[in-house]
Parts: sequence; C-alpha cells; structure tokens
Amino acid sequence: MKKQLVFILLAFSLFSLVSVAADNEVATLRDQTKIEDQKKPEIIPKVINKDIKRKRNYPMQPPVIPHTIRNYEVNINNNKCMTCHGRQRTEESQAPMVSVTHFMNRDGNFLAEISPRRYFCNQCHVTQLDAKPLIENEFVDMHSLMKKRNSAEK
Repeated sequence: MKKQLVFILLAFSLFSLVSVAADNEVATLRDQTKIEDQKKPEIIPKVINKDIKRKRNYPMQPPVIPHTIRNYEVNINNNKCMTCHGRQRTEESQAPMVSVTHFMNRDGNFLAEISPRRYFCNQCHVTQLDAKPLIENEFVDMHSLMKKRNSAEK
C-alpha cells in the first residue's frame, strides 16, 4: 500500500513538473523562435576593406585592421601580416610597421624579430564589419571628456 502511494505521489509530481515546464518559455539564443521552427539566418556583414586609419578611442588602444584578413595564415610557422607590416617590407608595401613594443620581451629587452607574445596579431587587432551595432553605444573618448571638463571649469 505504501509503495503504491509513493508511486502515485511520484507520478503526480512528475506530471506537475512537466506541465509547469511546458507553460514556461525557456530563454535561448533562438530569440522567440520555437525549437521546432527554423530561424532565418542573419546576413553575414561584410568586412570594411578601406585602408584608412581609424581614430583610436583611448590611449594604448590597438589599431583596428582596415582591410580583410580572410585566408591570412597566422600560426606558429607563418604570419601573413608580416609580409606587409614587417620592418623590412614597409617601404615596398607602404603599410605601417608594427609598433616597437612588439619587439620587446617581458623584461623590456628589444629583440631582432617580433616577440613571441606579440606574434598572433588578431589577439588584439580586429577587422571592422559593416554592421549595425547590437546595442546602443554611449562611449565618450578621453579627449572629449577632458575638453568638456575644461570648458565647464572656465
């Protein structure tokens, strides 16, 4: 009798959990698309491919990559970026040379080649996409903040 009562209570509690789960919507990356429906994929934005330097927003901000890097090989044996941005190639390519900080090791000593800790360029440098921002950006750069503060003090 006790086993039957326990079984009935267990079955009832499982049934109530299933009905509660069916009533609640689960938050997913699919937005409001039901699991059995296929969401229309978003258009993949194009990389901005204009070799124009962009303004930096804060001191020491890594510059963005102003061109596409599709099919660039950057691994332990090759670094395609250095074919244009390497010290010996900048005159021919007219690309800016990598910063001298990229030739420094952890102790601040200068090396003849790019430091291993600065070798994988796209850890810090990124391409820009021609895409609408996902969220509103209210960022104000340091120069504008200081200018506003100085004009308010006068």
